[in-house]
Amino acid sequence: MSKRETFRGILRYLKPYIPLLVLTILCALVSVAAQLAVPFFVGKAIDCCLGAGEVDFDEIFRIFYAIGGSIAAAFAAQYLMSLINNRIVYHVLAKVRTDTFQKLQRLPLKFLDAHPYGEVSSVVLTDAEQFADGLLLGFTQLFTGVVTILGVLVILFVLRWEVALVVVLVTPLSLFAARFISSRTYKTFRRQAQVRAEQTAFIDEAIGNLKVVKAFTHEDENAAFFAEQNEEYRKCALRAVFFSSTTNPVTRFVNSLVYAGVALAGALLAISTAGTAAAFTVGALTTCLSYCNQYTKPFNEITEVLAEFQNALACAGRIFALQNEEEQPSDEGCTELGRARGEVALSDVSFSYRPGQSLIEHFNVRVGAGKRVAIVGPTGCGKTTVINLLMRFYDVCGGSVSVDGVDVRAMTRASLRKNYGMVLQETWLKRATVRENLCMGRPDCTEEEMIAAAKAVHAHGFIRRLPKGYDTVIGGEGSLSEGQKQLLCVARVMICRPPMLILDEATSNIDTRTEHLVQDAFARLMEGRTCFIVAHRLSTIRNADLILVMKAGHIVEQGTHEELLQKGGFYAQLYNAQF
Repeated sequence: MSKRETFRGILRYLKPYIPLLVLTILCALVSVAAQLAVPFFVGKAIDCCLGAGEVDFDEIFRIFYAIGGSIAAAFAAQYLMSLINNRIVYHVLAKVRTDTFQKLQRLPLKFLDAHPYGEVSSVVLTDAEQFADGLLLGFTQLFTGVVTILGVLVILFVLRWEVALVVVLVTPLSLFAARFISSRTYKTFRRQAQVRAEQTAFIDEAIGNLKVVKAFTHEDENAAFFAEQNEEYRKCALRAVFFSSTTNPVTRFVNSLVYAGVALAGALLAISTAGTAAAFTVGALTTCLSYCNQYTKPFNEITEVLAEFQNALACAGRIFALQNEEEQPSDEGCTELGRARGEVALSDVSFSYRPGQSLIEHFNVRVGAGKRVAIVGPTGCGKTTVINLLMRFYDVCGGSVSVDGVDVRAMTRASLRKNYGMVLQETWLKRATVRENLCMGRPDCTEEEMIAAAKAVHAHGFIRRLPKGYDTVIGGEGSLSEGQKQLLCVARVMICRPPMLILDEATSNIDTRTEHLVQDAFARLMEGRTCFIVAHRLSTIRNADLILVMKAGHIVEQGTHEELLQKGGFYAQLYNAQF
Protein backbone atom coordinates (compact mmCIF):
# COMPACT_ATOMS: atom_id res chain seq x y z
CA MET A 1 0.00 0.00 0.00
CA SER A 2 1.10 3.59 -0.61
CA LYS A 3 1.83 5.93 2.29
CA ARG A 4 -1.27 7.97 1.48
CA GLU A 5 -3.53 4.90 1.68
CA THR A 6 -1.82 3.86 4.91
CA PHE A 7 -2.42 7.28 6.46
CA ARG A 8 -6.07 7.08 5.44
CA GLY A 9 -6.34 3.73 7.18
CA ILE A 10 -4.78 5.13 10.36
CA LEU A 11 -7.08 8.16 10.33
CA ARG A 12 -10.07 5.86 9.93
CA TYR A 13 -9.17 4.11 13.18
CA LEU A 14 -8.47 7.41 14.96
CA LYS A 15 -11.76 9.03 13.95
CA PRO A 16 -13.79 7.71 16.96
CA TYR A 17 -11.18 9.20 19.31
CA ILE A 18 -11.28 12.78 18.01
CA PRO A 19 -12.50 14.16 21.39
CA LEU A 20 -9.59 12.45 23.16
CA LEU A 21 -7.18 13.71 20.50
CA VAL A 22 -8.43 17.26 21.08
CA LEU A 23 -7.91 16.77 24.82
CA THR A 24 -4.39 15.49 24.11
CA ILE A 25 -3.63 18.62 22.10
CA LEU A 26 -4.93 20.79 24.94
CA CYS A 27 -2.71 18.91 27.40
CA ALA A 28 0.22 19.40 25.05
CA LEU A 29 -0.50 23.13 24.90
CA VAL A 30 -0.64 23.40 28.71
CA SER A 31 2.52 21.33 29.12
CA VAL A 32 4.48 23.30 26.53
CA ALA A 33 3.23 26.66 27.81
CA ALA A 34 4.30 25.76 31.35
CA GLN A 35 7.73 24.57 30.18
CA LEU A 36 8.25 27.65 28.01
CA ALA A 37 7.49 29.90 30.96
CA VAL A 38 10.47 28.56 32.92
CA PRO A 39 13.29 30.12 30.77
CA PHE A 40 11.46 33.44 30.81
CA PHE A 41 11.33 33.40 34.63
CA VAL A 42 14.99 32.32 34.81
CA GLY A 43 16.00 35.29 32.64
CA LYS A 44 14.02 37.62 34.89
CA ALA A 45 15.76 36.14 37.95
CA ILE A 46 19.19 36.76 36.40
CA ASP A 47 18.30 40.38 35.68
CA CYS A 48 17.45 40.75 39.41
CA CYS A 49 21.17 40.35 40.12
CA LEU A 50 22.50 43.76 39.12
CA GLY A 51 25.75 43.55 41.02
CA ALA A 52 27.35 43.20 44.46
CA GLY A 53 24.75 44.14 47.06
CA GLU A 54 22.13 44.85 44.37
CA VAL A 55 20.11 41.63 44.40
CA ASP A 56 16.30 41.76 44.63
CA PHE A 57 15.75 38.62 46.72
CA ASP A 58 12.01 39.22 47.17
CA GLU A 59 11.47 39.26 43.43
CA ILE A 60 13.72 36.20 42.99
CA PHE A 61 11.68 34.19 45.53
CA ARG A 62 8.46 35.17 43.77
CA ILE A 63 9.99 34.03 40.50
CA PHE A 64 11.06 30.72 42.06
CA TYR A 65 7.47 30.09 43.20
CA ALA A 66 6.28 30.79 39.65
CA ILE A 67 8.89 28.37 38.28
CA GLY A 68 7.72 25.66 40.71
CA GLY A 69 4.08 26.18 39.69
CA SER A 70 5.02 25.97 36.01
CA ILE A 71 6.93 22.71 36.52
CA ALA A 72 3.98 21.20 38.47
CA ALA A 73 1.51 22.23 35.73
CA ALA A 74 3.76 20.73 33.03
CA PHE A 75 4.06 17.46 34.97
CA ALA A 76 0.29 17.17 35.48
CA ALA A 77 -0.45 17.92 31.82
CA GLN A 78 2.16 15.40 30.58
CA TYR A 79 0.85 12.72 32.94
CA LEU A 80 -2.73 13.24 31.74
CA MET A 81 -1.59 13.28 28.12
CA SER A 82 0.25 9.96 28.59
CA LEU A 83 -2.89 8.37 30.08
CA ILE A 84 -5.01 9.58 27.16
CA ASN A 85 -2.46 8.49 24.55
CA ASN A 86 -2.18 5.02 26.09
CA ARG A 87 -5.96 4.70 26.02
CA ILE A 88 -6.16 5.75 22.37
CA VAL A 89 -3.28 3.58 21.17
CA TYR A 90 -4.24 0.34 22.91
CA HIS A 91 -7.91 0.71 22.00
CA VAL A 92 -6.82 1.21 18.39
CA LEU A 93 -4.50 -1.82 18.67
CA ALA A 94 -7.34 -3.99 19.98
CA LYS A 95 -9.63 -2.75 17.20
CA VAL A 96 -6.99 -3.35 14.51
CA ARG A 97 -6.38 -6.91 15.69
CA THR A 98 -10.10 -7.63 15.99
CA ASP A 99 -10.84 -6.26 12.52
CA THR A 100 -7.92 -8.14 10.99
CA PHE A 101 -8.91 -11.43 12.61
CA GLN A 102 -12.54 -10.96 11.56
CA LYS A 103 -11.30 -10.21 8.05
CA LEU A 104 -9.53 -13.57 8.04
CA GLN A 105 -12.89 -15.24 8.77
CA ARG A 106 -14.37 -13.59 5.67
CA LEU A 107 -11.50 -14.31 3.30
CA PRO A 108 -11.92 -17.16 0.83
CA LEU A 109 -9.97 -20.34 1.48
CA LYS A 110 -7.88 -19.71 -1.63
CA PHE A 111 -6.19 -16.80 0.20
CA LEU A 112 -5.21 -18.96 3.18
CA ASP A 113 -4.14 -21.77 0.85
CA ALA A 114 -1.79 -19.36 -0.92
CA HIS A 115 -0.23 -17.71 2.18
CA PRO A 116 1.77 -19.44 4.94
CA TYR A 117 -0.02 -19.42 8.28
CA GLY A 118 3.04 -18.00 10.05
CA GLU A 119 3.13 -15.00 7.72
CA VAL A 120 -0.54 -14.25 8.38
CA SER A 121 0.02 -14.64 12.14
CA SER A 122 2.94 -12.21 11.94
CA VAL A 123 0.69 -9.55 10.42
CA VAL A 124 -2.01 -9.97 13.10
CA LEU A 125 0.38 -10.09 16.07
CA THR A 126 3.87 -8.69 15.39
CA ASP A 127 3.01 -6.01 12.82
CA ALA A 128 0.07 -4.80 14.91
CA GLU A 129 2.35 -4.51 17.97
CA GLN A 130 4.99 -2.58 16.02
CA PHE A 131 2.28 -0.31 14.64
CA ALA A 132 0.99 0.43 18.16
CA ASP A 133 4.49 1.20 19.49
CA GLY A 134 5.15 3.71 16.70
CA LEU A 135 1.72 5.27 17.13
CA LEU A 136 2.24 5.71 20.88
CA LEU A 137 5.60 7.43 20.38
CA GLY A 138 4.07 9.60 17.70
CA PHE A 139 1.25 10.79 19.95
CA THR A 140 3.47 11.33 22.97
CA GLN A 141 6.33 13.19 21.33
CA LEU A 142 5.09 14.57 18.02
CA PHE A 143 2.32 16.65 19.58
CA THR A 144 4.49 18.22 22.26
CA GLY A 145 7.41 18.60 19.85
CA VAL A 146 5.44 20.47 17.21
CA VAL A 147 3.75 22.72 19.78
CA THR A 148 7.11 23.46 21.45
CA ILE A 149 8.72 24.45 18.15
CA LEU A 150 5.87 26.78 17.23
CA GLY A 151 5.69 28.24 20.75
CA VAL A 152 9.41 28.99 20.89
CA LEU A 153 9.35 30.69 17.50
CA VAL A 154 6.50 32.97 18.59
CA ILE A 155 8.27 33.88 21.85
CA LEU A 156 11.58 34.55 20.10
CA PHE A 157 9.92 36.88 17.61
CA VAL A 158 8.31 38.72 20.52
CA LEU A 159 11.59 38.96 22.47
CA ARG A 160 13.95 39.74 19.62
CA TRP A 161 13.17 39.24 15.96
CA GLU A 162 16.86 39.25 14.98
CA VAL A 163 17.50 36.13 17.09
CA ALA A 164 14.33 34.46 15.79
CA LEU A 165 15.45 35.12 12.21
CA VAL A 166 18.72 33.21 12.81
CA VAL A 167 16.71 30.23 14.05
CA VAL A 168 14.30 30.34 11.09
CA LEU A 169 17.09 30.52 8.51
CA VAL A 170 19.07 27.55 9.86
CA THR A 171 16.11 25.26 10.71
CA PRO A 172 15.30 24.14 7.10
CA LEU A 173 18.63 22.30 7.01
CA SER A 174 17.42 20.03 9.81
CA LEU A 175 14.03 19.48 8.14
CA PHE A 176 15.65 18.66 4.80
CA ALA A 177 18.05 16.16 6.39
CA ALA A 178 15.24 14.47 8.33
CA ARG A 179 13.01 14.19 5.24
CA PHE A 180 15.85 12.88 3.07
CA ILE A 181 16.72 10.13 5.54
CA SER A 182 13.16 9.19 6.58
CA SER A 183 12.10 8.57 2.96
CA ARG A 184 14.77 5.88 2.73
CA THR A 185 14.07 4.57 6.23
CA TYR A 186 10.45 3.69 5.29
CA LYS A 187 11.58 1.40 2.46
CA THR A 188 14.10 -0.42 4.64
CA PHE A 189 11.61 -0.95 7.47
CA ARG A 190 9.01 -2.23 5.00
CA ARG A 191 11.49 -4.79 3.69
CA GLN A 192 12.43 -5.70 7.28
CA ALA A 193 8.76 -6.38 8.12
CA GLN A 194 8.40 -8.56 5.03
CA VAL A 195 11.50 -10.65 5.84
CA ARG A 196 10.36 -10.98 9.48
CA ALA A 197 7.00 -12.34 8.30
CA GLU A 198 8.73 -14.88 6.02
CA GLN A 199 10.97 -15.96 8.87
CA THR A 200 7.98 -16.33 11.22
CA ALA A 201 6.21 -18.46 8.60
CA PHE A 202 9.23 -20.76 8.27
CA ILE A 203 9.60 -21.12 12.06
CA ASP A 204 5.89 -21.97 12.34
CA GLU A 205 6.23 -24.56 9.60
CA ALA A 206 9.45 -26.05 10.99
CA ILE A 207 8.18 -26.38 14.57
CA GLY A 208 4.74 -27.64 13.55
CA ASN A 209 6.29 -30.41 11.45
CA LEU A 210 9.35 -31.16 13.59
CA LYS A 211 8.60 -34.89 13.66
CA VAL A 212 8.76 -35.08 9.87
CA VAL A 213 11.95 -33.00 9.85
CA LYS A 214 13.61 -35.36 12.33
CA ALA A 215 12.29 -38.46 10.60
CA PHE A 216 13.97 -37.40 7.36
CA THR A 217 17.06 -36.02 9.16
CA HIS A 218 16.45 -32.63 7.59
CA GLU A 219 17.69 -30.63 10.58
CA ASP A 220 20.88 -29.40 8.89
CA GLU A 221 19.01 -28.25 5.77
CA ASN A 222 16.45 -26.42 7.90
CA ALA A 223 19.21 -24.84 9.98
CA ALA A 224 21.01 -23.72 6.81
CA PHE A 225 17.82 -22.23 5.34
CA PHE A 226 17.03 -20.48 8.61
CA ALA A 227 20.58 -19.10 8.77
CA GLU A 228 20.10 -17.76 5.24
CA GLN A 229 16.84 -16.08 6.23
CA ASN A 230 18.39 -14.80 9.44
CA GLU A 231 21.28 -13.27 7.49
CA GLU A 232 18.81 -11.54 5.18
CA TYR A 233 16.92 -10.22 8.22
CA ARG A 234 20.20 -9.05 9.78
CA LYS A 235 21.08 -7.10 6.64
CA CYS A 236 17.64 -5.51 6.45
CA ALA A 237 17.64 -4.65 10.16
CA LEU A 238 21.14 -3.15 10.01
CA ARG A 239 20.23 -1.11 6.94
CA ALA A 240 17.07 0.15 8.64
CA VAL A 241 18.89 0.95 11.88
CA PHE A 242 21.71 2.68 9.97
CA PHE A 243 19.37 5.05 8.14
CA SER A 244 17.26 5.69 11.21
CA SER A 245 20.28 6.30 13.44
CA THR A 246 21.89 8.81 11.07
CA THR A 247 18.92 11.16 11.42
CA ASN A 248 19.65 12.11 15.02
CA PRO A 249 23.36 13.01 14.64
CA VAL A 250 22.62 15.07 11.52
CA THR A 251 19.85 17.05 13.21
CA ARG A 252 21.99 17.48 16.35
CA PHE A 253 24.74 18.98 14.21
CA VAL A 254 22.25 21.40 12.62
CA ASN A 255 20.83 22.21 16.06
CA SER A 256 24.32 23.03 17.31
CA LEU A 257 24.64 25.46 14.43
CA VAL A 258 21.34 27.06 15.54
CA TYR A 259 22.61 27.39 19.13
CA ALA A 260 25.93 28.87 18.02
CA GLY A 261 24.16 31.31 15.70
CA VAL A 262 21.79 32.47 18.46
CA ALA A 263 24.69 32.87 20.93
CA LEU A 264 26.69 34.95 18.42
CA ALA A 265 23.76 37.11 17.36
CA GLY A 266 22.64 37.61 20.98
CA ALA A 267 26.13 38.57 22.15
CA LEU A 268 26.48 41.14 19.36
CA LEU A 269 23.05 42.54 20.21
CA ALA A 270 23.91 42.77 23.91
CA ILE A 271 27.11 44.69 23.10
CA SER A 272 25.52 46.99 20.53
CA THR A 273 22.44 47.86 22.63
CA ALA A 274 24.16 48.24 26.00
CA GLY A 275 23.01 51.37 27.81
CA THR A 276 20.08 52.02 25.45
CA ALA A 277 16.35 51.87 26.18
CA ALA A 278 16.07 48.70 24.07
CA ALA A 279 19.04 47.01 25.75
CA PHE A 280 19.42 43.27 25.22
CA THR A 281 20.33 42.13 28.73
CA VAL A 282 22.30 39.11 29.88
CA GLY A 283 19.07 37.69 31.30
CA ALA A 284 17.36 38.08 27.91
CA LEU A 285 20.31 36.38 26.20
CA THR A 286 20.15 33.52 28.71
CA THR A 287 16.41 33.23 28.07
CA CYS A 288 16.95 33.08 24.29
CA LEU A 289 19.65 30.42 24.63
CA SER A 290 17.35 28.35 26.86
CA TYR A 291 14.56 28.70 24.30
CA CYS A 292 17.01 27.68 21.61
CA ASN A 293 17.71 24.46 23.50
CA GLN A 294 13.99 23.88 23.94
CA TYR A 295 13.50 24.57 20.24
CA THR A 296 16.15 22.11 19.09
CA LYS A 297 15.31 19.36 21.58
CA PRO A 298 11.99 18.43 19.88
CA PHE A 299 13.84 18.03 16.58
CA ASN A 300 16.06 15.41 18.19
CA GLU A 301 13.06 13.67 19.74
CA ILE A 302 11.04 13.84 16.54
CA THR A 303 13.86 12.38 14.48
CA GLU A 304 14.13 9.51 16.96
CA VAL A 305 10.38 9.01 16.64
CA LEU A 306 10.54 9.12 12.86
CA ALA A 307 12.45 5.82 12.75
CA GLU A 308 9.80 4.11 14.88
CA PHE A 309 7.07 5.88 12.97
CA GLN A 310 8.42 4.68 9.62
CA ASN A 311 8.49 1.14 11.00
CA ALA A 312 4.93 1.62 12.23
CA LEU A 313 3.83 2.85 8.80
CA ALA A 314 5.43 -0.15 7.11
CA CYS A 315 3.66 -2.54 9.50
CA ALA A 316 0.38 -0.64 9.16
CA GLY A 317 0.67 -0.93 5.39
CA ARG A 318 0.89 -4.73 5.66
CA ILE A 319 -2.09 -4.80 8.03
CA PHE A 320 -4.27 -2.65 5.79
CA ALA A 321 -3.16 -4.62 2.73
CA LEU A 322 -4.51 -7.75 4.42
CA GLN A 323 -7.70 -5.93 5.40
CA ASN A 324 -8.17 -4.85 1.76
CA GLU A 325 -7.91 -8.37 0.37
CA GLU A 326 -10.90 -9.42 -1.69
CA GLU A 327 -13.46 -11.18 0.48
CA GLN A 328 -15.56 -14.16 -0.46
CA PRO A 329 -18.81 -13.09 -2.17
CA SER A 330 -21.40 -11.79 0.27
CA ASP A 331 -24.47 -13.82 1.26
CA GLU A 332 -26.64 -10.71 0.96
CA GLY A 333 -29.88 -11.58 -0.82
CA CYS A 334 -29.34 -15.32 -0.38
CA THR A 335 -32.03 -17.51 1.14
CA GLU A 336 -31.74 -19.55 4.32
CA LEU A 337 -31.70 -23.29 3.79
CA GLY A 338 -33.80 -25.04 6.41
CA ARG A 339 -33.35 -28.71 7.19
CA ALA A 340 -32.57 -30.16 3.79
CA ARG A 341 -34.09 -33.33 2.36
CA GLY A 342 -30.68 -34.22 1.00
CA GLU A 343 -31.14 -34.24 -2.78
CA VAL A 344 -27.81 -33.11 -4.26
CA ALA A 345 -26.95 -32.52 -7.91
CA LEU A 346 -23.74 -31.43 -9.64
CA SER A 347 -24.64 -30.33 -13.17
CA ASP A 348 -21.95 -29.82 -15.82
CA VAL A 349 -19.52 -28.64 -13.12
CA SER A 350 -16.12 -27.29 -14.15
CA PHE A 351 -13.51 -26.02 -11.72
CA SER A 352 -9.84 -25.13 -11.52
CA TYR A 353 -7.73 -23.67 -8.71
CA ARG A 354 -5.59 -21.72 -11.17
CA PRO A 355 -6.70 -20.19 -14.47
CA GLY A 356 -5.54 -22.27 -17.39
CA GLN A 357 -5.00 -25.43 -15.29
CA SER A 358 -8.23 -27.36 -15.57
CA LEU A 359 -8.99 -29.90 -12.84
CA ILE A 360 -12.68 -30.85 -13.08
CA GLU A 361 -14.58 -30.63 -16.37
CA HIS A 362 -18.24 -31.33 -17.18
CA PHE A 363 -18.82 -33.24 -13.96
CA ASN A 364 -22.40 -34.57 -13.62
CA VAL A 365 -23.96 -36.56 -10.81
CA ARG A 366 -27.36 -36.61 -9.14
CA VAL A 367 -27.79 -38.05 -5.65
CA GLY A 368 -31.17 -38.85 -4.16
CA ALA A 369 -32.07 -38.13 -0.56
CA GLY A 370 -30.71 -40.69 1.88
CA LYS A 371 -28.31 -42.26 -0.64
CA ARG A 372 -24.71 -43.15 0.10
CA VAL A 373 -22.24 -42.02 -2.54
CA ALA A 374 -18.60 -43.06 -2.45
CA ILE A 375 -15.93 -41.17 -4.40
CA VAL A 376 -12.77 -43.09 -5.21
CA GLY A 377 -9.80 -42.62 -7.46
CA PRO A 378 -6.05 -42.03 -7.46
CA THR A 379 -4.43 -39.15 -5.60
CA GLY A 380 -5.00 -35.80 -7.30
CA CYS A 381 -8.04 -36.86 -9.32
CA GLY A 382 -10.31 -34.25 -7.66
CA LYS A 383 -12.06 -36.16 -4.86
CA THR A 384 -11.43 -33.56 -2.14
CA THR A 385 -12.16 -30.79 -4.65
CA VAL A 386 -15.66 -32.18 -5.09
CA ILE A 387 -16.10 -31.99 -1.29
CA ASN A 388 -14.88 -28.37 -1.34
CA LEU A 389 -17.52 -27.55 -3.95
CA LEU A 390 -20.29 -29.30 -2.01
CA MET A 391 -19.46 -27.31 1.12
CA ARG A 392 -18.95 -24.11 -0.91
CA PHE A 393 -15.42 -23.66 0.33
CA TYR A 394 -14.88 -22.84 -3.35
CA ASP A 395 -17.47 -21.84 -5.96
CA VAL A 396 -17.67 -23.62 -9.30
CA CYS A 397 -16.15 -22.01 -12.38
CA GLY A 398 -18.90 -23.45 -14.57
CA GLY A 399 -22.13 -25.37 -14.09
CA SER A 400 -23.89 -25.57 -10.74
CA VAL A 401 -24.15 -27.45 -7.45
CA SER A 402 -27.66 -27.66 -6.01
CA VAL A 403 -29.32 -28.95 -2.84
CA ASP A 404 -33.02 -29.82 -3.00
CA GLY A 405 -33.12 -28.20 -6.45
CA VAL A 406 -31.69 -24.85 -5.31
CA ASP A 407 -28.28 -23.63 -6.45
CA VAL A 408 -25.98 -23.43 -3.42
CA ARG A 409 -24.84 -19.96 -4.55
CA ALA A 410 -28.38 -18.75 -3.88
CA MET A 411 -28.32 -19.85 -0.23
CA THR A 412 -26.23 -18.61 2.70
CA ARG A 413 -23.04 -20.51 3.41
CA ALA A 414 -23.88 -20.87 7.10
CA SER A 415 -27.28 -22.48 6.46
CA LEU A 416 -25.75 -24.79 3.83
CA ARG A 417 -22.92 -25.94 6.10
CA LYS A 418 -25.26 -26.52 9.05
CA ASN A 419 -26.88 -29.23 6.93
CA TYR A 420 -23.58 -31.04 6.48
CA GLY A 421 -21.64 -33.04 9.01
CA MET A 422 -17.99 -33.32 8.06
CA VAL A 423 -15.25 -35.62 9.30
CA LEU A 424 -11.85 -35.08 7.68
CA GLN A 425 -8.69 -37.13 7.56
CA GLU A 426 -6.89 -34.28 9.35
CA THR A 427 -8.29 -34.08 12.86
CA TRP A 428 -8.73 -30.75 14.60
CA LEU A 429 -9.60 -30.24 18.26
CA LYS A 430 -9.43 -26.88 19.96
CA ARG A 431 -7.65 -26.44 23.28
CA ALA A 432 -10.65 -26.97 25.55
CA THR A 433 -12.37 -29.72 27.51
CA VAL A 434 -13.52 -32.93 25.85
CA ARG A 435 -17.08 -31.81 26.53
CA GLU A 436 -16.59 -28.47 24.72
CA ASN A 437 -15.01 -30.22 21.74
CA LEU A 438 -17.77 -32.79 21.45
CA CYS A 439 -20.57 -30.21 21.76
CA MET A 440 -18.95 -27.70 19.42
CA GLY A 441 -21.65 -28.12 16.76
CA ARG A 442 -24.52 -28.33 19.27
CA PRO A 443 -23.70 -26.49 22.51
CA ASP A 444 -27.22 -27.18 23.78
CA CYS A 445 -26.99 -30.97 23.57
CA THR A 446 -27.73 -32.93 26.72
CA GLU A 447 -25.26 -34.95 28.76
CA GLU A 448 -27.04 -38.15 27.71
CA GLU A 449 -26.74 -37.31 23.98
CA MET A 450 -23.05 -36.54 24.36
CA ILE A 451 -22.26 -39.76 26.20
CA ALA A 452 -24.40 -41.80 23.78
CA ALA A 453 -22.40 -40.44 20.82
CA ALA A 454 -19.10 -41.16 22.59
CA LYS A 455 -20.23 -44.71 23.31
CA ALA A 456 -21.38 -45.20 19.73
CA VAL A 457 -17.87 -44.50 18.42
CA HIS A 458 -16.25 -46.41 21.28
CA ALA A 459 -14.61 -43.28 22.74
CA HIS A 460 -16.38 -43.36 26.12
CA GLY A 461 -13.86 -45.81 27.58
CA PHE A 462 -10.69 -43.79 27.01
CA ILE A 463 -12.49 -40.53 27.90
CA ARG A 464 -13.39 -41.95 31.33
CA ARG A 465 -9.72 -42.87 31.87
CA LEU A 466 -8.64 -39.23 31.35
CA PRO A 467 -7.75 -37.34 34.58
CA LYS A 468 -11.06 -35.42 34.66
CA GLY A 469 -13.11 -37.45 32.24
CA TYR A 470 -15.20 -35.27 29.95
CA ASP A 471 -13.90 -32.15 31.72
CA THR A 472 -10.26 -32.86 30.83
CA VAL A 473 -8.62 -30.11 28.79
CA ILE A 474 -7.18 -31.50 25.55
CA GLY A 475 -5.65 -30.04 22.41
CA GLY A 476 -2.00 -30.07 23.41
CA GLU A 477 0.61 -32.20 21.68
CA GLY A 478 0.66 -35.75 22.99
CA SER A 479 -2.52 -35.50 25.07
CA LEU A 480 -4.36 -37.94 22.77
CA SER A 481 -3.34 -40.27 19.97
CA GLU A 482 -4.37 -39.47 16.40
CA GLY A 483 -6.86 -42.33 16.48
CA GLN A 484 -8.47 -41.02 19.67
CA LYS A 485 -8.70 -37.52 18.20
CA GLN A 486 -10.44 -38.92 15.14
CA LEU A 487 -12.95 -40.80 17.29
CA LEU A 488 -13.83 -37.53 19.03
CA CYS A 489 -14.28 -35.83 15.65
CA VAL A 490 -16.65 -38.60 14.58
CA ALA A 491 -18.61 -38.28 17.83
CA ARG A 492 -18.79 -34.51 17.35
CA VAL A 493 -20.63 -35.01 14.06
CA MET A 494 -22.89 -37.71 15.49
CA ILE A 495 -24.11 -35.24 18.14
CA CYS A 496 -25.11 -32.73 15.42
CA ARG A 497 -27.05 -35.35 13.39
CA PRO A 498 -27.18 -33.31 10.16
CA PRO A 499 -29.23 -34.47 7.14
CA MET A 500 -26.08 -34.83 4.99
CA LEU A 501 -22.66 -36.26 5.79
CA ILE A 502 -19.19 -35.91 4.28
CA LEU A 503 -16.61 -38.45 5.37
CA ASP A 504 -13.19 -37.71 3.89
CA GLU A 505 -10.99 -40.65 4.91
CA ALA A 506 -12.72 -40.43 8.28
CA THR A 507 -11.27 -43.68 9.65
CA SER A 508 -7.76 -43.41 8.24
CA ASN A 509 -6.10 -43.10 11.68
CA ILE A 510 -8.07 -45.84 13.42
CA ASP A 511 -6.87 -49.40 13.86
CA THR A 512 -8.65 -52.17 11.95
CA ARG A 513 -10.60 -53.54 14.93
CA THR A 514 -11.83 -50.11 16.05
CA GLU A 515 -12.58 -49.19 12.45
CA HIS A 516 -14.97 -52.14 12.19
CA LEU A 517 -16.80 -50.93 15.30
CA VAL A 518 -16.90 -47.33 14.06
CA GLN A 519 -18.24 -48.46 10.70
CA ASP A 520 -21.21 -49.97 12.55
CA ALA A 521 -21.72 -46.61 14.27
CA PHE A 522 -21.49 -44.86 10.90
CA ALA A 523 -24.03 -47.27 9.46
CA ARG A 524 -26.53 -46.24 12.14
CA LEU A 525 -25.62 -42.56 11.70
CA MET A 526 -26.02 -42.69 7.90
CA GLU A 527 -29.51 -44.19 7.98
CA GLY A 528 -31.85 -41.81 6.16
CA ARG A 529 -29.04 -39.33 5.44
CA THR A 530 -27.33 -38.37 2.21
CA CYS A 531 -23.68 -39.36 2.54
CA PHE A 532 -20.57 -38.59 0.53
CA ILE A 533 -17.68 -40.87 1.39
CA VAL A 534 -14.15 -40.28 0.13
CA ALA A 535 -12.07 -43.40 0.71
CA HIS A 536 -8.84 -45.00 -0.38
CA ARG A 537 -9.59 -48.24 1.46
CA LEU A 538 -12.21 -49.69 -0.86
CA SER A 539 -13.33 -52.24 1.74
CA THR A 540 -15.12 -49.43 3.58
CA ILE A 541 -17.46 -48.53 0.70
CA ARG A 542 -18.83 -51.89 -0.43
CA ASN A 543 -22.31 -51.00 0.83
CA ALA A 544 -22.48 -47.62 -0.95
CA ASP A 545 -25.54 -47.07 -3.16
CA LEU A 546 -23.35 -45.42 -5.80
CA ILE A 547 -19.61 -45.40 -6.34
CA LEU A 548 -18.10 -42.64 -8.46
CA VAL A 549 -14.73 -43.58 -9.90
CA MET A 550 -12.75 -40.45 -10.75
CA LYS A 551 -9.67 -40.01 -12.88
CA ALA A 552 -8.13 -36.67 -13.90
CA GLY A 553 -11.22 -34.71 -12.86
CA HIS A 554 -13.72 -36.87 -14.73
CA ILE A 555 -16.09 -39.67 -13.71
CA VAL A 556 -14.81 -42.66 -15.64
CA GLU A 557 -17.09 -45.23 -14.02
CA GLN A 558 -20.08 -45.30 -11.69
CA GLY A 559 -22.24 -48.01 -10.18
CA THR A 560 -22.42 -50.31 -7.19
CA HIS A 561 -19.46 -52.31 -5.89
CA GLU A 562 -20.59 -55.53 -7.60
CA GLU A 563 -21.45 -53.80 -10.88
CA LEU A 564 -18.05 -52.14 -11.09
CA LEU A 565 -16.20 -55.36 -10.31
CA GLN A 566 -18.13 -57.17 -13.05
CA LYS A 567 -17.12 -54.48 -15.56
CA GLY A 568 -13.47 -55.25 -14.91
CA GLY A 569 -12.49 -51.64 -15.53
CA PHE A 570 -10.51 -49.02 -13.60
CA TYR A 571 -12.35 -49.65 -10.31
CA ALA A 572 -11.64 -53.38 -10.55
CA GLN A 573 -7.94 -52.57 -11.06
CA LEU A 574 -7.93 -50.35 -7.94
CA TYR A 575 -9.77 -52.98 -5.89
CA ASN A 576 -7.59 -55.89 -6.99
CA ALA A 577 -4.47 -53.82 -6.29
CA GLN A 578 -5.58 -53.60 -2.63
CA PHE A 579 -6.77 -57.21 -2.28
